[in-house]
Amino acid sequence: MPLRSSLTPEAVVSALRAAGCVFAEDEAALILATARDAAELSSMVDRRAAGLPLEHVLGWAEFHGLRIAVESGVFVPRRRTEFLVDRALAEAPDASVVVDLCCGSGALGAALAAALDEAEVHAADIDPAAVHCARRNLAPYGGHAHQGDLYAALPTDLRGRVDLLTANVPYVPTPDLPLLPSEARDHEPPAALDGGPDGLAVLRRVAAEATAWLAPGGRLLSETGAHQTPAAVAAFTEAGLTARVAVSTEWSAHVVIGVRERSS
Repeated sequence: MPLRSSLTPEAVVSALRAAGCVFAEDEAALILATARDAAELSSMVDRRAAGLPLEHVLGWAEFHGLRIAVESGVFVPRRRTEFLVDRALAEAPDASVVVDLCCGSGALGAALAAALDEAEVHAADIDPAAVHCARRNLAPYGGHAHQGDLYAALPTDLRGRVDLLTANVPYVPTPDLPLLPSEARDHEPPAALDGGPDGLAVLRRVAAEATAWLAPGGRLLSETGAHQTPAAVAAFTEAGLTARVAVSTEWSAHVVIGVRERSS
């Protein structure tokens, strides 16, 4: 039975709790603050109760202090990935040319652009819906979003000039995809999740070409799973990068950092 448009805050909480939303009160507050009228409120509650990710219902996600537009069907930026942004800024605080591959909504690129004054920021994704979303999020900073497969999407004049390269690649092993929460499995593009047999297929492709695009001293940072870090470090090393791992126990996040040494 459709929910009525005259929902009270208490009714919103009850509907979300009945649908299994663990943080029903917090989600209800966000939905109530976002809905522009009673009809939209009813629609938003219905969609969330049906299992649509909260960020797709709201049309935005909070990420690194920014409100990132997230359209239906686009990968939702995870809060743990803020650790990747923090590490990137610590590694290259003066970066002037930034590239974000597998950009999704453009959350990483927007966060880096907001923190790095006047940096030239480019983002790329193979999914046209993601690129459309990323353009919205990068526009306030003069950033650019390109559609295509990894480096093939980028302007060629970026080769050898990139100070900071981030790539929040898909790293879920294909056999583990059915184990993902339904919100991700049913509502996010498989290409944004599926990392191949061991989860590192895309990461290896990113690492393999990184030295051709990085400036001397440039950094590549990519998020991965804890059990994947030894193989990810090996992939970076084989590609000619000096690699190490940064870990956040708070976010259970693992970031592999690769440096193109200045002599290479």
